[in-house]
Amino acid sequence: MKIRIGLIALIASLLCAGAANATTLRVVVVQTTDAAAYAKALEDGKALLKAKGSPAQLRAWVATYAGESTGTVVVSVEYPNLEALAKDYGLMRSDADLRAWLQGLAKIRKVVSDSIYEELKP
Repeated sequence: MKIRIGLIALIASLLCAGAANATTLRVVVVQTTDAAAYAKALEDGKALLKAKGSPAQLRAWVATYAGESTGTVVVSVEYPNLEALAKDYGLMRSDADLRAWLQGLAKIRKVVSDSIYEELKP
């Protein structure tokens, strides 16, 4: 719950600060015991997000040369701007299909970190 409140506060503050027009990247680091099942669940989620009109570009990465972090899965979700991320966040809270998908993900992963980045431009 604290993460959700913090995410909402961060989004609101960035929108007010003018970051809404920068390409925005959400990076979620997860632990999973079944990377193949997790990758399949993400593919299902991509299709679902597309059907709901989301502009998100979702990709999964696995650390292959990372010392103790080898095997860690990182999911990147790119949005055209912070406003699109905020809209998707609201959609994921209100849409039954997306909530069910997220509940399914929760059964096969543990979120280690969840961060938002804004594209750095000159």
